[in-house]
Amino acid sequence: MKYLLFIFFIFTSCGSSESSPSGGDSTTPEPQTPLTDEQLVDLVQKQTFKYFWDFAEPNSKLARERYHPDGIYPENDSNIVTTGGSGFGLMSIVAAVSRNYVSRTEAVARLNTIADFLENADRFHGAWPHWMDGNTGNVKPFGQKDNGGDLVETAFLCEGIICVREFFKNGSVEEQALAQKFDNLWKGVDWNWYRNEQNVLYWHWSPNYAWEMNFPLEGYNECLITYVLAASSPTHPITAAPYHQGWARNGAIVSSNTKYGIPLILKHNGAEEFGGPLFWAHYSYVGLDPTQLTDQYANYWDVNVNQTKINYQYCVENPGNFGGYGPNYWGLTASYSRNNDGSIGYDAHMPSNDKGVISPTAAISSIVYTPTESLAAMRNFYENNSGTMWGPAGFYDANSKHFGWTAKRYLAIDQGPMVVMLENYRTGLLWSLFMNAPEVRQGLLNLGFHSGKHGF
Repeated sequence: MKYLLFIFFIFTSCGSSESSPSGGDSTTPEPQTPLTDEQLVDLVQKQTFKYFWDFAEPNSKLARERYHPDGIYPENDSNIVTTGGSGFGLMSIVAAVSRNYVSRTEAVARLNTIADFLENADRFHGAWPHWMDGNTGNVKPFGQKDNGGDLVETAFLCEGIICVREFFKNGSVEEQALAQKFDNLWKGVDWNWYRNEQNVLYWHWSPNYAWEMNFPLEGYNECLITYVLAASSPTHPITAAPYHQGWARNGAIVSSNTKYGIPLILKHNGAEEFGGPLFWAHYSYVGLDPTQLTDQYANYWDVNVNQTKINYQYCVENPGNFGGYGPNYWGLTASYSRNNDGSIGYDAHMPSNDKGVISPTAAISSIVYTPTESLAAMRNFYENNSGTMWGPAGFYDANSKHFGWTAKRYLAIDQGPMVVMLENYRTGLLWSLFMNAPEVRQGLLNLGFHSGKHGF
């Protein structure tokens, strides 16, 4: 997986922010009567949304790959936009409109800018690259050979594109025109071409290096949504064969492993004992509703709840004896991390790769699966640790009580799932929009999925 194998950066960035329509920019809460759960959730969702509104890349209005409030960043770094994180950002804007954090008029203007940018940006057989230059739309190589289409990042973006279309398609004339722009973007992805004439999807294609990255999408990890969207495409669909033969490995995806008496259900790639980092339970499922979602291999609600509970139980038992770990301080996922010399790096934290670093997005984005445990962690982060963990775009990306260390930085791929999953916890809005898109329903049925909640 790309985030497990290739992200090794120590990046910094910043940029100018727009005036905030969502309230003041105070980053330190003042003493007050403890917030109710609903007030706490709203505060965290609203503040985190600022990442995608106040601190968006100024030209494209897409999500910066990263935002560093300290203002220190390498040359041109603040203009790198991330394709997958921008998909989460689109969904965050929809949630923000529904909550009146921003007006429909403001959102439509912002989304038109985004749609026009994406229409003219570099695409490779319809897929966008992992990174783009926010000024030009040109590909920004993620690695030497990773300078072309990134199908997984494109899938995360298309989750957001479809939600925007569904949200605005029955609105005003201007909103309907916006929805049509986003529909055209989604239809331009040639999912079937990324099979490379085999019964599996491939993550990357480069105009210079063709298929040399050679990452077939085989489960289980964060990539399920890629197959769902590929099967759902009205223009370039795949058949069910790549899903069953490639992703599901002809049935070998199923696991009989348990941890703490909790079944894993599916084999987590490279993390068969405890399960992978928690973003595997988030990225595909910001739009894809796992509630009562089944196919011949799994009940996906159980897959995600079980992975989250194993991650939680590991932190409670704390075999590494890291300071602070417990029922209200937990959550291991990919995020900024602490290097051995105390500097900031990046790592895919999980029980089998525990560095004593807690990522707030892990517990908070899991609120749909573990509401009691997630709320306890969120309340502790805010009420008892806001001096070190809370900043202008919500909770900073990573924290270690053990080392007295905080990465006072933000990543789009961590902030986005928090905004979206908090909304799904509150109303199920993004789940409803995505699951009721006609082609998504049909694509899921084509792969053998059924949703008791959504009636198919």
